[in-house]
Amino acid sequence: MTPQTGTSNAKIILAGEHAVVYGEPAIALPLTTVQAKATFRPQTGQTTIHSSYYDGPVATMPPAMNGIRTLLDQLMEAENYRDGYDLTIESALPAERGMGSSAAVAVAIVRAAFRFFDRPLNHQQLLTWAAVAEKITHKNPSGLDAATTASTNPVWLIRGHAPHPLPINVNATLLICDSGIKGKTSAAIMRVKDHLTNDPHTTHQHIHAIGAIVRKMKDALAANAVPKLGQLMNANQAELRALGVSTPQLDKLITLARQNGALGSKLTGGGCGGCFINLVPDPATAQRLATVLTAHGVTATWIEPLTLTQKENEE
Repeated sequence: MTPQTGTSNAKIILAGEHAVVYGEPAIALPLTTVQAKATFRPQTGQTTIHSSYYDGPVATMPPAMNGIRTLLDQLMEAENYRDGYDLTIESALPAERGMGSSAAVAVAIVRAAFRFFDRPLNHQQLLTWAAVAEKITHKNPSGLDAATTASTNPVWLIRGHAPHPLPINVNATLLICDSGIKGKTSAAIMRVKDHLTNDPHTTHQHIHAIGAIVRKMKDALAANAVPKLGQLMNANQAELRALGVSTPQLDKLITLARQNGALGSKLTGGGCGGCFINLVPDPATAQRLATVLTAHGVTATWIEPLTLTQKENEE
């Protein structure tokens, strides 16, 4: 057997965070320039893993990597593979920032493993295997992260339904910003659950409002209605704040972004920290805004066009 590599990419959620868990639609975009890579190499007598988070035997991986360990165990069991291997994970995705780091790693591992075993892999198989790790890491994942980190297309997803590619051709630019604060997806999910328990009527109103915003956003994307798209992003952020998943620091940065050229600005991902996204007219505005936000604590920025050509997903 020869070394084999699999790759994946980062993602951002354009709209629909948290509401997607409760049956509303979400729109997510792949960031194909920000990638994760997994490489399997055969070796005798032991299984080892090398990553920025942990380096050592697979058998003694820390609890935070239980999702990956379970995925590896099940992949090897399905293949009845009893020999040793070395797995190297390289990722440019910042962890705990809402960019799909755990899903991207799982997708890369599955692709690399199937190549390592010289087995065909279709897209649905890829998502099913990636879900093995994601269900342990995130307990109740919507599937959006895996679907988008495995894709080169924008994704429209309603939980329980197959994700659909969503062609986008908008004359605008996204500035993605790392707030410098680790996101707390599990804590954010629990906040929404607590709100549902304590005030189900109001909380369901916010969740349904997000769903309505996402549907309007789909129409705005199709119509190249950039100002409307910005308004909808701001409305989505207001609903996320009402659900308790924003933070004062995120709110401050988002307000600053709107004051300095952003047509719309909102958190992306689980929230309680992590990244936020800003809709701007063009790359030059994005660069100027990035400079302002960096001076106020943003630790990393990415500039992405919103003109994305649909491609076929290939495994």
